Amino acid sequence: MNALSLTPVERALALETLIREHADEADRECRLPASVAEALSVNGLYRIGAPAAYGGEEASPITQIETIETISRFDGSVGWNLMIGIENFGLIAPNCDSCKHMLEDPMVVLCSSTAAVGRAEQDGDGYRINGSWQFVSGCQNSSVFGATVRREENGEVDRSFIYAMIAAPDFEIEETWDVSGMRGSGSHDVHVKDVWVPVNQMVAPLGGVTSDSALMRFPLGARLSYNKVAIGFGLARSALDVFVDLAEGKVPRFSSRSLRERPAAQQAIAKAEVRLRSSRALVMELVGEMWQKVQDGKEIGLKEKAIFHIACSDAARAAAESVDRVCEAAGTSANFKGHPLERIARDVKVIRQHVTVASHHIEDGGRVLLGLPANGMMLRS
Repeated sequence: MNALSLTPVERALALETLIREHADEADRECRLPASVAEALSVNGLYRIGAPAAYGGEEASPITQIETIETISRFDGSVGWNLMIGIENFGLIAPNCDSCKHMLEDPMVVLCSSTAAVGRAEQDGDGYRINGSWQFVSGCQNSSVFGATVRREENGEVDRSFIYAMIAAPDFEIEETWDVSGMRGSGSHDVHVKDVWVPVNQMVAPLGGVTSDSALMRFPLGARLSYNKVAIGFGLARSALDVFVDLAEGKVPRFSSRSLRERPAAQQAIAKAEVRLRSSRALVMELVGEMWQKVQDGKEIGLKEKAIFHIACSDAARAAAESVDRVCEAAGTSANFKGHPLERIARDVKVIRQHVTVASHHIEDGGRVLLGLPANGMMLRS
């Protein structure tokens, strides 16, 4: 059977053994193993949110969430890289009609970062690119880098940014990603030094093109948020499953009863389940409502966006809180390197730290609900 005849979630489930087998290597080497990145490409998972013209499926937001969530249950770093790939192909590729050839090969992986903006100085019928970018997840598995740059023409700087599409080996990777959580995401620095790029490889920024595609009309800020919490949902679900297995067999020191017989363990799993399930249900409900409105050609109002960003930021908290609860109840088991709960606890913290679902969006959403203007970039995007 052709793998692409299966749904994205079915294809994701089929990769469980491969991903789990390479999780320790990814964590140790601070990069996604090539075999895992290749499997994501072969199964078309990076491109599920991309237009059909770029080998994509234009999958619904709910399908994207469920696919990222599934992969994240097996390893958070792989889920992170998949999320980044889905965003890059879903939001940058539609702008690349003038350089479509760079992305035609289904094995091409596209990396990018908005953590910095480089310089693009006009040079003949192209631009000379210079800059350094941080947090370029999956760069070591990528053959094309979308560099965010500002153009400089005739001594004047355009304050808006665009993408310079640069093929390997014209970008350099500096291995700077020595962190605690999401180690395997390989979010190293990328440098571009005096590389000339033709004008056809300079493309519009995120949300910079008009399209009849429902996905391209879905609010940009919401697209950047729901994929982050999808990773949190997957990590938290994995942690709860691990805890249930641990509680059945573990007999804590100085006790004759198994962990699952302890009231503290029972309360921990009960509260974690309800917190995780309720936050997930709200996000999925709101995503479904917004998706239907977009498909019907209706506008998503600012208050709707505000409630959604509040829900996403709260969901990032919910995932981390649920993991914290079961890790505390698990005792020292969750502190040993190599135990699944130890890595999940490291990884899940990264979700709530991300700028798209950080806690200040809850306050900003509250401002909008009280009739005040939004301050944050997510609600102003």
